[in-house]
Amino acid sequence: MSKKNVVIGFMGTQLDSGQGAGRWEKWRPTISLVQHEDTLIDRLELLYATKYEALAQTLVRDIANVSPDTVVNLVPMDVADPWDFGVMYAALYDWARGYRFDPAHEQYWAHITTGTHVAQICMFLMVESRFIPGVLLQTAPPKKQERGNPGSYTLIDLDLSRYDVLAQRFSQAHTEALEFLKSGIPTRNKRFNALIEEIERVAVRSQAPVLLTGPTGAGKSHLARRMFELKKSRHQVQGDFVEVNCATLRGDGAASTLFGHKKGAFTGAAADRAGLLRTAHQGVLFLDEIGELGLDEQAMLLKAVEEKRFLPMGSDREVSSDFQLIAGTNRDLRVDVAQGRFREDLFARINLWSYTLPGLAQRPEDLEPNVEHLLTRAAAETGRAVRFNAEAKTRYLQFAKSSEALWSGNFRDLSASVTRMATLADGGRISAGLVDAEIQRLRWLWQPAGDMQTPEVDLDAILPVDAASKLDLFDRLQLEAVIGICRESLTLSDAGRRLFDQSRAQRSVVNDADRLRKYLLKFGLTWEAIRTPR
Repeated sequence: MSKKNVVIGFMGTQLDSGQGAGRWEKWRPTISLVQHEDTLIDRLELLYATKYEALAQTLVRDIANVSPDTVVNLVPMDVADPWDFGVMYAALYDWARGYRFDPAHEQYWAHITTGTHVAQICMFLMVESRFIPGVLLQTAPPKKQERGNPGSYTLIDLDLSRYDVLAQRFSQAHTEALEFLKSGIPTRNKRFNALIEEIERVAVRSQAPVLLTGPTGAGKSHLARRMFELKKSRHQVQGDFVEVNCATLRGDGAASTLFGHKKGAFTGAAADRAGLLRTAHQGVLFLDEIGELGLDEQAMLLKAVEEKRFLPMGSDREVSSDFQLIAGTNRDLRVDVAQGRFREDLFARINLWSYTLPGLAQRPEDLEPNVEHLLTRAAAETGRAVRFNAEAKTRYLQFAKSSEALWSGNFRDLSASVTRMATLADGGRISAGLVDAEIQRLRWLWQPAGDMQTPEVDLDAILPVDAASKLDLFDRLQLEAVIGICRESLTLSDAGRRLFDQSRAQRSVVNDADRLRKYLLKFGLTWEAIRTPR
C-alpha cells in the first residue's frame, strides 16, 4: 500500500491571487500542485493569515474543481510580524509540535515557493531539523504560459546521504578538517585518530572550554592553535589566538598578565594594562600548564569563563571579554583537586571536553609518518631535500619503536633528532652511519632515566599472606623485576614491549600485553593491583 502525499505550505498572497475567469490563465503555485496528472496530492495543509480568508476560500474551491480527491485543511496562522524570524519560526514550530504526523502511512512535502522569504526559510529549517519529517517541494511556472499547464516541481531531500555529490563534499570537508588538525600527517594509531575525529567535531560545534592533557611535548599547544585556525577558517572566531604558559606566571605578575591592571595597582604598575583575557576577546585563549595557576587566579578565571566579566587589578569596575578557553596540562588535575591545589569548581567548568594526548612512545605506528613529515618540513625550511637510504630508515625506525627509545620529550625529541640527521646528511641522504651516531646520541640523552634504579618491590605487600615466602629465589627476583618495570611504564602494552623486547621480533603475532597479563595471573596478580603498593 503506497503512502499518501501530504503537502504543507503557505498560501501565496500574491502568486496565488486572482479573480474571475482570468485567474485560470495565470500560474498559481498552490493550484499547480494538484494539476499534475501523474501525481495525486491526498491532503493539503494550507497555512494562511485570516485577513486573506476570501482568497483562501477561493483556493479551496479551485482545488476541489481541479482535484476533487484532494482534502484541503485551512490552517489559520496569524503572526504579528511575518518578517520577524523569531515570531514566524515560533508559530511554525508550535504548529508542527501539535500536528499528528504519521510517517508510516504518509509522506510529507514542505512547499517553499509561496510565503514570505522569512516563512520559506523557517519552513526549510523545520524540515532540516526534522520537526517536519519530510522533504522540500519547490514548484516552478511553465516556460510558456498556457491554460492548465502546471509547470514543474522538484522534491529536495535534505538528508545528505541521498545526494552523492553533497555527501562527498561533506565527507571531503570533514577529511580536510581532520588532516588540518593532524598537520597533514597520515597518522595510523587508532586511538589517536578517534580522538582527533571527536576534537574536530567539538572544535567546529562548541564554544565551551576544552582541556588537553598529556605529557610535555605531546603536542597540546600545537593542537590548540590548529583548533583555533580551523574555527577561524569556518568564520567562528574573529579574534586572535592568545597563548600563555602559566608556569611562567608568578605573584602579582600572574593576575596582571591575565586580567590586566590599573596604573598604580602595585609597585611597578606605571601604566594601565589590558591583560591577555581582553586581548583574546572573540578569539581563543590557550592557558598551557593551567595547573600552575594560583588559587586566587583560578577563582578570577572561573568568573571570567562563566560570566565573561572580571575585575582588573586595582580597578573597581568590571570589564568584559568573550573568548573560548583551551587549557593544557601535563598533570592529573583530579589529584590536584583532591589535594587542594586546584579549585574543584574550575576543574568542573573546564572538564566538559577533556582529551588526553598519548605520548609518542604510545604511538609507535605514527613514528614513520611523523618522521616523513618532519623531513618534508625541513626541506621546505632549508630548500634542501633529505631522504633516508633503505638500510638507514629500517635501522632508525627499529630503534625508534624499541623499548630503548623512551621519547621522554615526545615530539620535541623526535623533531630534534630528525633535524640533526637532516642537517648532517651529505648529498641529501641519511646513511646508516649517521643513524648509528644519532642512536648513540639519543641513548646518551635518555641515559639518566635508563640508569635509574628500579624501586624496591615488597612482594609480601602485594601477594597473599605467606605466598612470597614459598617462591623460589629465581621466581622471586624475576617477579620483583617485572613489577618494577610495570610501575615505570604507562600502559600494560608499554611494559610488555620492554620486557619482551627480543622474543617479540621472532613472533608472527605480537601481543605483549596478553603475554604479560598471563604471566602476572600465574601469581594471582593484575595490572591494576601492582601499579601502586598497598
